[in-house]
Amino acid sequence: MELVIISGRSGSGKSTALHQLEDEGYYCIDNLPIGLLPALVNETNRSEFAHFRGAAVCIDARNAWKDLQNFNAILASLPEEINSQILFLDAQDSALIKRFSETRRKHPLSSSSTPLAEAIERERVLLESIASAATLVLDTTQLTIYELRDAIKQRLLGSNDGSMSLLIQSFGFKRGVPIDADLVFDVRVLPNPHWVAELRMQSGLDQPVQDFLNAQPMTSELFDSISSYLDLWLPQYAKSNRSYMTVSIGCTGGQHRSVYFSERLFQRYQHLFPQVHLRHRELQQHKP
Repeated sequence: MELVIISGRSGSGKSTALHQLEDEGYYCIDNLPIGLLPALVNETNRSEFAHFRGAAVCIDARNAWKDLQNFNAILASLPEEINSQILFLDAQDSALIKRFSETRRKHPLSSSSTPLAEAIERERVLLESIASAATLVLDTTQLTIYELRDAIKQRLLGSNDGSMSLLIQSFGFKRGVPIDADLVFDVRVLPNPHWVAELRMQSGLDQPVQDFLNAQPMTSELFDSISSYLDLWLPQYAKSNRSYMTVSIGCTGGQHRSVYFSERLFQRYQHLFPQVHLRHRELQQHKP
């Protein structure tokens, strides 16, 4: 049986993820008490549930504190034949605060004596045991609902052969390091095309920017250094039964240098791993 546990801080997109898995044929339950997880597994092993692709449950900070602390022990008590994955969704604090402000929803941990920002931080602490056990972490700070649904389909459900799913993403440091990054490489040492007037409004996807960076002596050296590291260690991560890996390439604004490098790395590794995905975090915010 396949079991997907969805968790994360409130406002990060857990309901969207659960609805997506329901659309994909999973038997879904929201806000399941952790202590009932073994009973659910036993129940869904019955023949009446055979037509479902698996079970998906949302477990979050609405659970009792002691149950959250026992999460790993409860998960370890499940039968060995259960194929379980933990999807943890999160976003930057500022994004979560903005979402609650826009929707005027009440945070489950906020009260007259607990302001929203404090509730969001408290929730992070409560969910640390689940976050540390997650097989896949998705940073939804700058994802639309549709992009989140696509990310779940591509990364969580895209491969059933046990191979490692690799995401290469560009980002801008001025908007923060992605929460879901496993490896982070800083390419700000290279000259910035932003300061070349005719290149400022272009991106690393455009040939003039690529030509500019290709002409810099350090570009090839830096690319060789990063790719040499990844050539050596990505196969080791795959051999260690790692299901997901996110390599994040950062520059100042996430428009030129990091995009250029991410494109080159994607071209290099898409033929070496069965599941390789590419995302330009900042460029996606400016799509028409």
